Amino acid sequence: MTQKISKSKAAVAEAERWAQGLETLAARIRGRFPRSEPRQRASAYLRGLLSPVERKNSWQLAEEAGDQKPYGFQHLLGRAEWSADEVRDDLQVYVREHFNDAGAVLVVDEIGFLKKGTKSAGVARQYTGTAGRVENCQVGVFLTYASGRGRTFLDRELYLPEVWASDEPRRAEAGVPEEVEFATKPRLARRMIARALAAGVGCGWVTGDSVYGNDGKLRLWLEEQRLPYVLGVTAQYRLFTERGREWAKDMFARLPARSWRRLSCGAGSKGERVYDWARVRARTVDGERLRWLVARRSLTDSGAVSYYIASAARETPLSKLARVAGARWAVEESFETAKGEVGLDHYEVRSWAGWYRHVTLAMLAHAYLSAMRAEGVDAEAQKKSPPSKGSVKQSQPRKR
Repeated sequence: MTQKISKSKAAVAEAERWAQGLETLAARIRGRFPRSEPRQRASAYLRGLLSPVERKNSWQLAEEAGDQKPYGFQHLLGRAEWSADEVRDDLQVYVREHFNDAGAVLVVDEIGFLKKGTKSAGVARQYTGTAGRVENCQVGVFLTYASGRGRTFLDRELYLPEVWASDEPRRAEAGVPEEVEFATKPRLARRMIARALAAGVGCGWVTGDSVYGNDGKLRLWLEEQRLPYVLGVTAQYRLFTERGREWAKDMFARLPARSWRRLSCGAGSKGERVYDWARVRARTVDGERLRWLVARRSLTDSGAVSYYIASAARETPLSKLARVAGARWAVEESFETAKGEVGLDHYEVRSWAGWYRHVTLAMLAHAYLSAMRAEGVDAEAQKKSPPSKGSVKQSQPRKR
């Protein structure tokens, strides 16, 4: 009986901890809403995103909140007066407070939001890794924070295809601001990384796939910021050597077996993710930093090779580059949990502002979940760790 009561008290304490944390989070962004009604709606929207509701759209969130109609939430996402970018700034402060790590990895990647019709802002037939093919979709570029304490989102940008950039009637109908121009995904990534640095978010590395690694301007800018990176490139990436201009795949095909090392790039759902890794020196960035071309080869299929371009201090070991490259899985895991737990892709809005508002609140909800879970892990670890010598009470001598 005593054990049951103890468990019940622990469950109540845990529920109160989560409730208090959510109230604190809602209070953090209240100042971004000039009017009381949207302020209350935003708090209710956050609670709905964190609830077990299956589909987190305006209709079901309204039902969860006790409303018969979704108009209040639709107004919040569409016409209410507030800035999603200001809430994004609050999110970055929240992440800095809960996860800040000077060695953290900034992971940049995009995700496709499949759509029907042509009205949603930025929708077009374009490639999306979500489906693995060209689909009618919106594409969001995201910046994820992978630290030793946890991982979550930092920033987001909706990619506006070139066909949209010059179509004034279509832009006006979807509410695309006049100042928004066509920008490549690497350019959007650079903006988000710059904002994270300006916000004082601690980080030591940047990683992403070949969409970003093949962009020389982004790589040069990162080197100017003295921010190390490991970015994917294609097998057709070329490097100048004594043989002339060579493809990456040909350079690594000539390497002797001793040049390859078996290394883990981080833990996955089935244990450590182990591959064979090798690198060749590409160039000297300055007296302290080098640039390498790096290859990752499957243990079971020698023809399955991925390539990266890396820039870091010359003493950086290959094992560190492998770990940074492996941090890219953090964004995939974050997408997975954000879609399943906080409805990142459940929105039914078409406007530019609506997309940013829903996605930003979903990112904030995801950061809250990640922070609360990290605190739970810390608490469990503290319970299991033996007390320090200073905290052990000395036994008192028995009175005679």
